[in-house]
Amino acid sequence: MNAPLTPGGRVDPAAPFSPVRVAVLTISDTRGEESDTSGHLLAERVAGAGHVLADRGIVADDIDAIRARVKSWTASRAIDAIVTTGGTGLTGRDVTPEAIEPLFDKRIEGFSAVFHLVSYQSVGLSTLQSRALAGLIDGVFVFCLPGSNGAVRDGWDKVIAPQLDSRHRPCNLVELMPRLLEA
Repeated sequence: MNAPLTPGGRVDPAAPFSPVRVAVLTISDTRGEESDTSGHLLAERVAGAGHVLADRGIVADDIDAIRARVKSWTASRAIDAIVTTGGTGLTGRDVTPEAIEPLFDKRIEGFSAVFHLVSYQSVGLSTLQSRALAGLIDGVFVFCLPGSNGAVRDGWDKVIAPQLDSRHRPCNLVELMPRLLEA
């Protein structure tokens, strides 16, 4: 029997699963704890995949507030990956890329391309309105998704979750974690 297929690979059921410590950050001027449906959805999916929801927060669309929260998590050494939702659009208040990109030690160029490919299948050309991005900050993976529930589903289910699954073959991001801070 073949292992289940995932986008661009397969899960090896004989390989050990290594849970990842994931923090979820919602970036919004309008959402609170109760109305944060995309953050809630993302947190459920993180836990449902067998990972540890290490922390969760909401910050306003403010460059300094976004940077402060992300840097506090990356400096803590208690988090392996951060997934943000919101603030990746084109309006004046959408500042997630401006806040996060200067913090990157390395950018994961392929993430944006793959996210848009997946998103195109769901929303067509409307994917052009997203500036989703990912990279490494202090040895922590940071993925920035749009704020809609659909974008969270597409981004987590079809792109991030398979790469944060240590059983994903031919390769995954988890196997790189011990070497991310090499000099």
